[in-house]
Amino acid sequence: MQEGGQSRSYLIPLLLLYLLYSLGMPLWGVAVAGLWYFGLLYLEDNGSLDKLGVSRVLGIVLMIRTRHGQDVLEKISRNRRFWRGFGEMSIWLCLFVMLGVVALLVLTAISTAMAPPEEYLPASDLLLIPGVNSFVPFWWPVIALVFALVIHEYSHGIQARAHGMRVSSFGLLLAGPVPIGAFAEPQMHEMIRAPRRERMRLYAAGPSINIIATYVILILLSATATGLVAGNPGVHASGIIADEAAEEAGLLPYEIITHIDGNEVLGYETFSNEMAELSVGDQATFTVLSHPDHEGERVERDLIVTLGNRYQYHLGQCDGDAVCIEDMEVLLADLGIEPGDAFLGVSGLRSGSSSVDYYSNIMSGEFSLEQTILATSLTPLAMIGVPIQFDGQTMLLEERGMLEAGDGAIASVLGTDGMLMLFDFLFWLVWINFLLGFANLIPMVPFDGGHIVRDGTHSVLARLNRNMHPMRVESLADRISSMSSILVLIIVAVPIILPRLMG
Repeated sequence: MQEGGQSRSYLIPLLLLYLLYSLGMPLWGVAVAGLWYFGLLYLEDNGSLDKLGVSRVLGIVLMIRTRHGQDVLEKISRNRRFWRGFGEMSIWLCLFVMLGVVALLVLTAISTAMAPPEEYLPASDLLLIPGVNSFVPFWWPVIALVFALVIHEYSHGIQARAHGMRVSSFGLLLAGPVPIGAFAEPQMHEMIRAPRRERMRLYAAGPSINIIATYVILILLSATATGLVAGNPGVHASGIIADEAAEEAGLLPYEIITHIDGNEVLGYETFSNEMAELSVGDQATFTVLSHPDHEGERVERDLIVTLGNRYQYHLGQCDGDAVCIEDMEVLLADLGIEPGDAFLGVSGLRSGSSSVDYYSNIMSGEFSLEQTILATSLTPLAMIGVPIQFDGQTMLLEERGMLEAGDGAIASVLGTDGMLMLFDFLFWLVWINFLLGFANLIPMVPFDGGHIVRDGTHSVLARLNRNMHPMRVESLADRISSMSSILVLIIVAVPIILPRLMG
């Protein structure tokens, strides 16, 4: 094949494919990447890409451009005063979040350097590509990703029009069938000539709309969670402690405890109250519901449990260490655990609706305004680890099977399956929007955060020294931006590279 009158070398692409394989990408993934790349080369050389109005960038990425949406863009961006105000607010929002991004990256790098983990994410998981990543499934995340990319880039386009810059096209970036990016292309010469403050508003608009969308959708997720309830009141344990009362009686993880000595267990509080009435050595009848069978039905059975000693169990964790025992006795006293307290011998005791209670609490009204705001602001950060912990699921499958639709109007229309699907979709919308906004505020070019830092640095330098020649200010700002980008790249790379080197 020929490209630009010169023969094309396949050595570098083949080396890159081998590198992907050596970093842990499965062989089928490498094969698909290779077929996609060489297929693009073929279509590019025979002119098919030009006929379709698409182009190849960065080797394997397909850039699809369109002018559709220009009329809608003009109508939306007509109120220029409002959108300029939104752009100004976006700058301050992005700077605030960027501080959190930098702090989190630094803390992650320091903790990794001090204690490198023995296990680390494989190479295929680092880019969080739906369907390829081991903990990000395909359909809901892809739909959520397209939505997040569209509002991100459309927000850039709105700011461009609100400041008089023309937008030549919109488009998507595809790696195979998976969208990995989107873009809005303002006229480059107009963007270069624009005042730096206007450019900062344009760059900040994309991440800020993703962050705002995160919390708007989080409220919808919370409302959806309130429509899911436990199908069977009671509690269940995720772990059964060896050689303790529950194991000896035959209780299994995720079996639902519904009664103790005939008294109904509605949740964790009533379970604790019932246990408080029992002592070490007492025999109690626990009524439990088994795991669902192939038809989804649970079988009720009674277990005769001879309760253990909670106080002695915790002291036993010290293995006879006198200092540990002394400290443990103080801790148990603070917790109100006394000698003679009954012990079932389970861990991770939760109610049947616990998987959604975390989200529904946002709108429950049970907490103060300050507590609600703090919990809401931190929830998306906590959600990042959920799919990793639960192998791509939004909750434990065992606990998912304990949920059913409540009595609300929407729940009655959608039913249990529909409510769970809605919950999953909203979960991934929050997850994707937060990560997209968060990642784009890494203060490193080519991320939006890097452009904001570069133009912001230029503005600060110009104000601090008004006598400095503009070219000198430009050169100094670019140098500071480049150095900060290199520093941030090193900080980002430490948690990725160091575990592999240590391993």
